[in-house]
Amino acid sequence: MKVAVFGGYAPSLSSFRGSMMRAMVEAGHEVVGLAPGEDSTVIANLAAIGVSYRAIPLGRTGLNPFEDFRSLRAITAALKEIRPDLLLSYTIKPAIYGSLAAARVGVPHRHAMITGLGSTLMGKGFKMGCMAVVAKWLYRHGLAKNEGVFFQNPDDCAFFERNNLLSATCRITQINGSGVDLERFSFSPQPTGPLTFLLIARLTREKGVVEFVEAARILKALYPEVQCQLLGPFDSNPTAISRDQVTAWEREGIVQHLGTTGDVRPLLARAQVMVLPSYGEGTPRSVLEAMAMGRAVVTTRVAGCKETVIDGRTGFLVPPKNQFALAEAMGRFQLDPTLAQSMGTAARTYAEAKYDVNKVNKVIMQALGL
Repeated sequence: MKVAVFGGYAPSLSSFRGSMMRAMVEAGHEVVGLAPGEDSTVIANLAAIGVSYRAIPLGRTGLNPFEDFRSLRAITAALKEIRPDLLLSYTIKPAIYGSLAAARVGVPHRHAMITGLGSTLMGKGFKMGCMAVVAKWLYRHGLAKNEGVFFQNPDDCAFFERNNLLSATCRITQINGSGVDLERFSFSPQPTGPLTFLLIARLTREKGVVEFVEAARILKALYPEVQCQLLGPFDSNPTAISRDQVTAWEREGIVQHLGTTGDVRPLLARAQVMVLPSYGEGTPRSVLEAMAMGRAVVTTRVAGCKETVIDGRTGFLVPPKNQFALAEAMGRFQLDPTLAQSMGTAARTYAEAKYDVNKVNKVIMQALGL
């Protein structure tokens, strides 16, 4: 079978879907990855596992009807040329426009993966509310003829069902995120030195970056030796944190921005605790990787995040948008130096039981008929 996997960000094809596509190739299928942009590293990584690549012009954020119409035409043309037997698309725009294009050219099997609601559906205010109405309409029409939809957490599935965004015939499959490679992200002993908290995410407000910084300000006033670090790229999202703001925080001595990296493992190994105060996720890959390496996690009691942590055992769950609760939870690791070790060990065990990428891929492959 010829399979096309379509994502909104090229590096995610290899980093998030690489093991899944490798499993497809090993099962005897021809696989092509589709995403915006020409990224030589991504192309090389995919080629190494037997997957070809096709660049698709597509803006990752925003709802410009003219640009999106041009993207839909380009996706349609690409699928008409590739002629896949099955399309699996993930992230908002690929899920919508990929599904529409696939139906238009007659791709026999069409599936989408919902990896989170995103700022468009989660946003507040008049402008974001209008965008949410448009996004729901697009989802409803885009997914109308899909054979199946994967959800990474039950809350997102409930949202889609509550808003009638799925057809009555669409088969729903619940998966435990993208899974995590337990061999690549092997257990790492706790580092020595000052207590270090690491947030890995795109630098946007909905990832809880502002709350993390405010919690760090509270914590460092009590414990100046504590280190709080940000790892992740700047973004074009409407809620993006500016470079000037991050620079100001660094000058104040509150947080350190580590930039971006192609391999988070060395940075996770140098931190004791992973923090993600997100407003909502599909299932955060960064948390799964931290757990696999034996790191305690502090995250929010919201869709996608609350499933990843056993509160009080593998980490702590706190209310979203609450820097005081976040600071209190982070401070508990300073008060009890044994906590990071014990919770990190429990987190690794939990990752092995629930988030093994091989188990997740098996569920996906069975649902796709591969």
